[in-house]
Amino acid sequence: MIDVLVLQALVPVIILLSLGVVAAVGSRAVALSPIVGYLLLGLALKASGLGRFADSGTISIFAELGVVFLLFDIGLHFSLTHVREQARDIFGFGPVQVLFGALGLGALGMVAGLAPAPALLVGATLSLSSTAVVARIIGERHQQNCPVGLTATAILVFQDVAAIFLLIVAGALQDGGATLLPAAALALVKATAAFGVAVLLARVVVRPLFDLIAAGRNEEVFTAMALLVALAAGWATGHVGLSLTLGAFLGGMIIAETPYRPVIQSEIGPFRGLFLSFFFISVGLSLDLGVLASEWPAVIGVTVVLVAAKIVTNAAASLVFRWSVPGSTQLGFLLAQGSEFAFVVLSLPPVRALVGNAQASVIVAAVALSLAATPTLAEAGRALAGLLRLRARKSHDVELQPHDIASPVLLAGMGMIGRTLADALTEFGIGYIAIERDQRRLAQAVADGYIAAFGDIADPRLWEPVAMHGRQISVITAPSFATASEVVPVVRLLYPDLKQFAVVVEGSEAERFRELGMRAVVDRSVPPGLDLAVAVLTELGLDEQAIGSWMRRYQARALASSGKDLAA
Repeated sequence: MIDVLVLQALVPVIILLSLGVVAAVGSRAVALSPIVGYLLLGLALKASGLGRFADSGTISIFAELGVVFLLFDIGLHFSLTHVREQARDIFGFGPVQVLFGALGLGALGMVAGLAPAPALLVGATLSLSSTAVVARIIGERHQQNCPVGLTATAILVFQDVAAIFLLIVAGALQDGGATLLPAAALALVKATAAFGVAVLLARVVVRPLFDLIAAGRNEEVFTAMALLVALAAGWATGHVGLSLTLGAFLGGMIIAETPYRPVIQSEIGPFRGLFLSFFFISVGLSLDLGVLASEWPAVIGVTVVLVAAKIVTNAAASLVFRWSVPGSTQLGFLLAQGSEFAFVVLSLPPVRALVGNAQASVIVAAVALSLAATPTLAEAGRALAGLLRLRARKSHDVELQPHDIASPVLLAGMGMIGRTLADALTEFGIGYIAIERDQRRLAQAVADGYIAAFGDIADPRLWEPVAMHGRQISVITAPSFATASEVVPVVRLLYPDLKQFAVVVEGSEAERFRELGMRAVVDRSVPPGLDLAVAVLTELGLDEQAIGSWMRRYQARALASSGKDLAA
């Protein structure tokens, strides 16, 4: 007998999934972000009287998981090396941005009649931006490797940590602030300890465990492990009084230290997108329709002031760090919205008592409206930055140029042929990333210093994590014609500018791959891979004499090495 309670719990999920699909498709049809569609869907459900039906415990859990998986995904891009590279943004730019926003918005709060303490608390709360909204926009634009995207993400990471301390401040209001300093100090100690534990687990436990799973070729276990790490890390930090999102971020950092980041990112992506849609719907459901109906002029006014103030303070913080005016403008608009964290702080009784119920409701509605307006604001900021750049007649602004993290060559297979090509690219200072599905060969390549990650390039879910859109050339060193005939047409459709190379040993085989639209290279060189390396380097526009000189040196070293091996 099917459990009636299970069936009842599934009804709101099924309805929301159906309506969510309609909202997403409808938003795209009118050139809006799906975020706007989800927010409007939540508002429509509440206005129609279905809000109580839809706003169940299950939906709230899914919404919370959406933010958890989002921070986990962000953590996947923040290895310890990345944190060191972005330390200036995380620990410098982030605090300055929050400080400028808190002071500017706090001053506006005092002008509006709030006392200094609650005004600064509200200002600090509103200085935070929405990780869920901004990270999704950055991903949709493929700006993860641009300075604007990297800096915005680093600032959001700092803000997620700062939010913990703001909650401590808000909670301390209940006892007149007597527990503020001890609670803040304890939270800092816990956060530092959590970071240290994450580093230790990455090196001692997680890496060997993933090596074992990869060696066993249990691909489906990667999904379970991704979910386990994300949820367990969030649970652990939540259990010690920190936020779930901080734990999820650290969980992502744990995996970012391993070669399994791309495949884990591909596994977690569908869960992140699905649960985030529930988060945006829940935001729409949380709005007070009475306030929207009776105080809509005030809501619009507060929204305009909030967005304008944040654009100014964000841009000012950027200029302090010597960003260009176009770069500062784009970043200012991108982070101009309020944060979902404001819903939490402004719902606390001591905060509402200080701010006033009516004023708190107006601010919450204004934050929600700023979230809905963010895709449009971000696009406007991007366009304005482009106009400013043209008007200044500059050839480039550093902040608007992509970093060369998405290296031009994607290499599938790290056998002898793949290693030769990787050596050639390294010799000429050309970036690459290699994908290898054999765990033993992957371990050997990583141990020998090659840049390689685990995965199967024929799996379409992996294309976004390895930034296929940012590559110029993809190379398959051991292609299967049956697999290529299925995958290559899809790749050509999605990435028309990508040049696809395939390595073969016979001319007849080469012709079949060329008919698919690939550039087949018959490689019979000694050592293997030299013919391929010459073809790729030539395609990248390198000088023929330089290529020939490198090839002779490489052959000489290979022959000398083989002679030593024979002598031994």
